[in-house]
Amino acid sequence: MEIRELRSFSTAARLRSISRAARELGLGQPTVTTHIKKLEEELGMTLFDRVKRPIQLTLAGQRLSDLVTPLVEGIDSLPSMTALAEERGPVQVASTPDIIPHTLIRVVRVFLNRYPRVHLRIRSGTRAEVLQMVESGDVDLAVVQHPEKSDSLEFQGLFLYERVLITPLDHPLMKEPLQSLDQLAGWPLILMGRGTYTRQILEEEFRRRGVDYDIIVELDSMDMIKRYVELGMGISVGPRLSVEPEDSQRVGVISLANFLPVDQAGIVTLKGKTVSTPTRNFISVMQDVLSPAGTRR
Repeated sequence: MEIRELRSFSTAARLRSISRAARELGLGQPTVTTHIKKLEEELGMTLFDRVKRPIQLTLAGQRLSDLVTPLVEGIDSLPSMTALAEERGPVQVASTPDIIPHTLIRVVRVFLNRYPRVHLRIRSGTRAEVLQMVESGDVDLAVVQHPEKSDSLEFQGLFLYERVLITPLDHPLMKEPLQSLDQLAGWPLILMGRGTYTRQILEEEFRRRGVDYDIIVELDSMDMIKRYVELGMGISVGPRLSVEPEDSQRVGVISLANFLPVDQAGIVTLKGKTVSTPTRNFISVMQDVLSPAGTRR
């Protein structure tokens, strides 16, 4: 049983005519007749009552038509449906809560301006969760900082990920030279939730130094953290990319590049996975916006 035989049968069943089916399909009438006869022989049943004109479906023919017609129509529409998917996506992206509201939104703004018909889906998670989403195929790509080497993932670096100290404007740490992370441990800390990468490396460094520290507020948003710091509740450590120019009027910012790693952040994809045209376009926009040349524009 071949799709061409099913297509000839389905068209003849709809038009109630072998000759009209042949014209619509661009085939000779003998070819369509042969297709239908081969189908009848293979199934061992008569599909058309050919005594009357126009020809009529037998009971078996009607049942087969009900089953086959949606299948043939689906196959025939596959090229246009595939083309539409290649045009509209969706593009499924994952990233961490520190990157999504500041860095990723710049990319999305440009992308939607260039490709307004493409559907975007954005998921948030810790760095480990985001990498798992890529590895499991749940998302097309991720934007994260410093992924470990992996046999299944590919990484393309785009920008540097530096950590900074964020304090109230009149905080004593703004007035004295910062010589050690020990100076931070004596102040109440406002940090992202457990499992976030910056908090993880900060706590590891505190433990390595053997200093006590007190986390008084845990939040899932660096923007909210900056507001609590501004209130004077404590200090924070976060990525420089989450600090906007206007924040300098509300909080103090000090580089921690000499005390905590400056990582590279970029795009993570699954090795060997077929990348759709919309996804390739999204990656291209990220390269334009987030590469060093793009960030200078």
